[in-house]
Amino acid sequence: MPLTATRIAADTATVTVASQTEAVADWSRRYFGTWWNATTAKAPTSGGLAEDGGALVLADTDSTRVVDVHTLIRDYGSEETVYANARTLVSRQDGITYAVQPEERLAYQADRRRLVIVGEDPEPVAVAAARLARELVRAQLLADGWTVLHASAAVKDGRAVLTLGEKGAGKTTTALLLARQGWGLLANDRVFARVEANGTVRVLPWPSAAAIGLGLLDATGLYDQVRDKVLAGGQLHPTQHPSVTEALNDGRRDPLWKDTGKELKPQFFPDQLSTWLGLTLATEATAAGLLFPTVNPQASPALLEDDRALTEADVFTRTTEDRYPDIFGLTPAATPAASTLVDQLGRLPRRSLMLSHDTEANAALLAKTADDITAD
Repeated sequence: MPLTATRIAADTATVTVASQTEAVADWSRRYFGTWWNATTAKAPTSGGLAEDGGALVLADTDSTRVVDVHTLIRDYGSEETVYANARTLVSRQDGITYAVQPEERLAYQADRRRLVIVGEDPEPVAVAAARLARELVRAQLLADGWTVLHASAAVKDGRAVLTLGEKGAGKTTTALLLARQGWGLLANDRVFARVEANGTVRVLPWPSAAAIGLGLLDATGLYDQVRDKVLAGGQLHPTQHPSVTEALNDGRRDPLWKDTGKELKPQFFPDQLSTWLGLTLATEATAAGLLFPTVNPQASPALLEDDRALTEADVFTRTTEDRYPDIFGLTPAATPAASTLVDQLGRLPRRSLMLSHDTEANAALLAKTADDITAD
């Protein structure tokens, strides 16, 4: 069968995802979209190379090959780790990395710029192919001096406000509320950043599914249009917990919680931020200021006096990357020191804020503060 291919390009990094299953390549084209210039591409050459010489992901359904890789790993011996929240067995032989995720029925084979993914069902294969394509782009960008920050980003007139903080600090909320007021959404949880020769900090998006709570959707007036899409047969991202889909079908708007205290949220594909929520996606900007929010439901939204500063803890490195350890050896041996980026961002205007569950008051405070610091 002929291959269908999608080419992804972010700055100088390129990756081609190719598959005999059209839905696999389509998934990557949809997932990366305008954020990473995903377009239909020519299939790779018979030698297994992308047309532009960039990295290549070959992904398809092949249950026999999954068994073969699993057997090979068992014969070679393996180490066990967790990759993308799944138990993963890894073996390395003659410069090639083999991996299998037994419960997901996925298998991988990787060398430096070529990854092969096989599985039993198209959707898990498509998800894995997009994930690894993103990791290949990440590796190329890191080699070209970029760094990954744990931040959301909203853009106006080419100038970005970066919002930083721990999980639950309000990064996605801040970006969403600014995007609802006409800012471009560049990233909801992570962003690439690099100090340029002129001292400015350039930022690029990190495409990812966006988790937005039921309560926030309701408070921003987005709940009904999302529910209408779901009732009409629209599918949110497969990582979404089934109870969230049930809540949307039933019309329930209150936040859902796991026994562990973690909120269960609708999970949107990147393109659904535009097609379902009506937000504008930004593709590049220059950093202009930093926001450090804290959420307290009982408080009133306000600026805070404490001068929280960016630290190297806000930067993802080999040792702090939690969900995607570099099991395939993609990350370059030498990556840019975080200190230069941290120092440069530390020269930008920054504000600490208290946010509450009063969405209208939050939005007003964020819009004024973001406008103020981008005008400094």
